[in-house]
Amino acid sequence: MMFNLRPGVTSISQQVYDLHMTIFYICVAIGLVVFGVMFWAMYHHRRSKGAKAANFHESTKVEIIWTIVPFIILIGMAIPATKTLLAMEDPSNADLTIQVTGSQWKWHYKYFDHQLEFYSKLATDNREVDGSLEKRPNYLLEVDYPLVIPTGKKVRFLMTSEDVIHSWWVPDFAVKKDANPGFINEAWTVVDTPGIYRGQCAELCGKDHGFMPIVVIAKEQADYDAWLAEKEQAFVAKQEEEKRLVAMTMSEDELMELGEKVYIDQCAACHQPNGEGLAGIFPALKDSPIAIGDMGAHINVVVNGAPGTAMQAFGKQMGVKELAAVITYERNAWGNDTGDLVQAKDVAAYLAEK
Repeated sequence: MMFNLRPGVTSISQQVYDLHMTIFYICVAIGLVVFGVMFWAMYHHRRSKGAKAANFHESTKVEIIWTIVPFIILIGMAIPATKTLLAMEDPSNADLTIQVTGSQWKWHYKYFDHQLEFYSKLATDNREVDGSLEKRPNYLLEVDYPLVIPTGKKVRFLMTSEDVIHSWWVPDFAVKKDANPGFINEAWTVVDTPGIYRGQCAELCGKDHGFMPIVVIAKEQADYDAWLAEKEQAFVAKQEEEKRLVAMTMSEDELMELGEKVYIDQCAACHQPNGEGLAGIFPALKDSPIAIGDMGAHINVVVNGAPGTAMQAFGKQMGVKELAAVITYERNAWGNDTGDLVQAKDVAAYLAEK
């Protein structure tokens, strides 16, 4: 258990820590002086010693002193604070730029000048959450795809959001920046020590706010280059695979099996495993006009989202195969039984229009 700020692993985090300790010691010194004088006066001017209260109204000298002294103290505190703040807000001359986009409840990372982008979401087993499985040491702090950055390089982050306000916070970097929909905020870091660094969304962004962790892995340059080359190759291969899957036809059993898995993983947090949603918060899909109505409208909502609501656009979060499967599942689970089968080519058509 920690009772103080973390010194962190970056020069900025160390500056923040040092500034915090400096201000703390100044406050302690002021407290000791003020309370020391107060207790001394109470002891030496107590009634039992026959002390008589002085009768005075004002003192120009005292007023000047208690105005000038705090002013000097504040200036002494403001100078190092300003230097640290200016350094924190200077993302210029970055070696790498990564766009960080928050959405309920996951992070999307896009590497500028590279063919690589991916979503990062909670990897903790749901059985740990409901208590049926023993919690691991990093409970609620594990993700499926961590952000990877090189050590010794200045990394610039561009923060934004797809829905509500999120906040990307990694204590070891002293980086905490709001991700606002429609705006872009900047932050940066230079990590010299390889390792795994954890953080969380620090903004109350909805009912699953506590299930939106951040994991950053800092690798030596050679290891980072190898990782980047492998991930870029896989990303390009996945895009080519998506093109091939458009012509693929799946059976109803295949669609339903995959669709149930995708639904539990991506949709059940809001619409619930039984499809009945949460009254007044998230709409039900069971007997829903969307799930049993026009198939095109259903595909459009899943692919493009519903503006003004918490319904995200899943078009770029999942492949056409997964999208087709989950829509098919929603149209045939929980007694909906429409008999409609959505294929990858149907989803691809809507993606092309987006």
